[in-house]
Amino acid sequence: MENKQDIKLAVLIDGDNIPAKYVKEMIEEIAKYGTPTIKRIYADWTNPRLNKWKNLLLETAITPIQQYAYTTGKNATDSAMIIDAMDILYSDKVDGFCLVSSDSDFTKLATRLREAGMMVYGIGEKKTPEPFMVACDKFIYLEILHTETHENRSEKSSQKRKNLLELTPKVVGFLKQVVADAADDDGWAFMGDVGSLILKKRPNFDSRNFGFEKLTQLFKSIDAFELDLRSRANDRFKIIYVRNLK
Repeated sequence: MENKQDIKLAVLIDGDNIPAKYVKEMIEEIAKYGTPTIKRIYADWTNPRLNKWKNLLLETAITPIQQYAYTTGKNATDSAMIIDAMDILYSDKVDGFCLVSSDSDFTKLATRLREAGMMVYGIGEKKTPEPFMVACDKFIYLEILHTETHENRSEKSSQKRKNLLELTPKVVGFLKQVVADAADDDGWAFMGDVGSLILKKRPNFDSRNFGFEKLTQLFKSIDAFELDLRSRANDRFKIIYVRNLK
């Protein structure tokens, strides 16, 4: 079985659409899913407003790709990213793609890459249109990746809380349905299967959106579920099962 360190990813970033402040955390997040062997960012680097990217690109070894804005109001970056993505796809050098943008113009690209058997991770802001998010295998909000620094800690903590989504009855209902779909005859569902099914149904679902680092912590916080830690023979690790409470 191929582990995450063996999975090669192409990271393509829409520089016109992604704030520079998220880059370091974003690269750390991508490393959880594979090795970013290709890292490119597309923008018109003659634009003075992009000067803040310079040191960040050096620190993260991201290759800047120059794309001139030939026509006012048209985003030439999109076309350059799409062309490069298809070239990389047919080169057979990677196992998956990470498309970093909040632009719905990449919806068709994500769909096409998945049709070719590629794993596609999307990263963007919460304003990202739904079609692009659901076209990816997993979509991650940039806001939950932005970590705190010692400076302005209280201000950043307040902002972090503001970025969290509310755990509404609709969300709980969705989780209950997923558990029911993944459960055995006794109503118990393996947490790993639950997590996989959640992503298949909603690629942008992430426990961190609600303030929990792990999915298990999210389920523990809701009194509608019961959790069971089970031991396996010759295995020091416990596996977690969950079921709906009636």
